[in-house]
Amino acid sequence: MHIFESLKGPLTRLEGWGRLGGLRRMARWSAACLTFAGAAMSAQAQPEAVASSPATGGAAVTSALAGSAPSQRHWMSVPRVVGRITAQNLGLVINQDDPYSVQVGEYYARARRIPEQHILRVSLPVKSALTPQEFEEFNKRVQAFYGDQVHGLALAWRMPYGVDCQSITGALAMGFDPKLCAANCGPAKASPYFGSRSSQPFKDHGMRLGMLLAARDVDTARALIDRGVKADGSLGLRGAPPVGAHFVITSDSVRSVRQMFYPPPTQVARLGLDVQIDRTDALKGVDRVLLYMTGKANVDWLDKVGFVPGALADHLTSFGGIIDKPHGQMTVLSWIQAGATATYGTVSEPCAHWQKFPHPQALLLFYSQGATALEAYWKSVLWPSQGIFVGEPLAAPYARDTLRDSPPAPREAPREPAQDVSSQVVMNGIGRLLPR
Repeated sequence: MHIFESLKGPLTRLEGWGRLGGLRRMARWSAACLTFAGAAMSAQAQPEAVASSPATGGAAVTSALAGSAPSQRHWMSVPRVVGRITAQNLGLVINQDDPYSVQVGEYYARARRIPEQHILRVSLPVKSALTPQEFEEFNKRVQAFYGDQVHGLALAWRMPYGVDCQSITGALAMGFDPKLCAANCGPAKASPYFGSRSSQPFKDHGMRLGMLLAARDVDTARALIDRGVKADGSLGLRGAPPVGAHFVITSDSVRSVRQMFYPPPTQVARLGLDVQIDRTDALKGVDRVLLYMTGKANVDWLDKVGFVPGALADHLTSFGGIIDKPHGQMTVLSWIQAGATATYGTVSEPCAHWQKFPHPQALLLFYSQGATALEAYWKSVLWPSQGIFVGEPLAAPYARDTLRDSPPAPREAPREPAQDVSSQVVMNGIGRLLPR
């Protein structure tokens, strides 16, 4: 099956779209290749980008190719998901040797009513990356403390964010892989949670999803947490003004590789969502932004963008996850400072593999079903070992069960008609989530 099939006509139900399962099969096949363009893109891919990395800016790519787009964009389908991670199955880890971690962790525990038995207090060195030996000891404590009780982790710190060349969130969920650090520009281990229907990742995939409660200072971290709590159940309400999902194509063609997977511009009335494709290096003067996805080393005018509580935002660049060293690129902390509720960035050179960054449509479609920011981001990254997930994990603006101290009803199907449907949902041009 092709990843994307031709549009049957405007304002019609989008049937037969390439499913995420097909995308996953294609990605596994392409893992034998070391380049993005040769395996993952269509005939419109840019061959000059093969040897380029986001760090270099892809000087070999000609300006004429910058911002090229598929001739016709299509919606893909993703699995229908029931339920989500809540405070009852989220763990909170606090580093007692880090004053930031203690203050932010205690604030988060109160804000989200995290059960005391789910709070693990550890002593870790406050530095960029743990050694493999330090991580092994830490991971043993995590596994022993939580057992099979939690599916996600809120890590209440800024550092450590890495384990050697890997992210600490990737290592906790998928294990430390020393081979990756010998060839960090190549393929990485595929996440079985990518595109998954699961709302219990540890039970179903043996993965404990992690997200850092990282910000520039304690006050900013508290504001982040408050936004996440405020986001719950806040979108898709009748009569509310719409929010925007902005997929940006910049002049940086290497960092814009994900534009091949951008959806068509769509007004989704039922969700109060306006999906837009923006050809610009940076948004400016835009309000009520739910999603801002772009590719640029540095993103200007963030102070001129109005994010709603629960907003997701990220930029494809090499070192967005390196938050403590100068490298000339904007980091994930800038998104949090600007008002985003969750973001993502890599901690070592990933090269221009789309698989190492959030898939545009997967991120939006899972989030708009009622998933948390933690789940939506993790389900959208195929090779997450080098990336850190940062933000308020439990933010769920499209969730209809907003109780934070109990799981959703087992048969709840957020955002969909109450009828017997198959496992796929897609969006159509007149603004509904449709079962397939």
